[in-house]
Amino acid sequence: MQLTTRSRYGLRMLLDIALHGDERPVRIQDIAKRRNISVKYLEQLIRALKKAGFIHSKRGPKGGHVLAQLPEDIRVGDVVRALETRPELTECVGNPESCVISGDCVTRQIWARATASLFRELDAIRISDLLIQARKSEILGLPCC
Repeated sequence: MQLTTRSRYGLRMLLDIALHGDERPVRIQDIAKRRNISVKYLEQLIRALKKAGFIHSKRGPKGGHVLAQLPEDIRVGDVVRALETRPELTECVGNPESCVISGDCVTRQIWARATASLFRELDAIRISDLLIQARKSEILGLPCC
């Protein structure tokens, strides 16, 4: 399985907002510049992240984006689920009707277990965990994300 840029960039955006949103809302242009991601693409991701309840937006000259939840309440697995069209390893895991033998398929059980294992790992990591690592990287002068 390969995650799309939606998950990868969406997670980077949430981390950037967590890193830089303490004082004031974070502007999408600033995120784009720091993360080298186009404003247009970030605007698409913002909509999905707002819909999922991860981000609040504020309009106006002092506007921007802030986390809608505490960093320790946002699990990486939830971000991936919100941004990926099909987060399961195979289509039949998320949509058994897509395969005529899914009810009797031995290999489907493998993909279901592997998907569950992947999300157990992703759900164990929170934005707050990434925030700690990112701050350590900043102190050392290393790029964080």
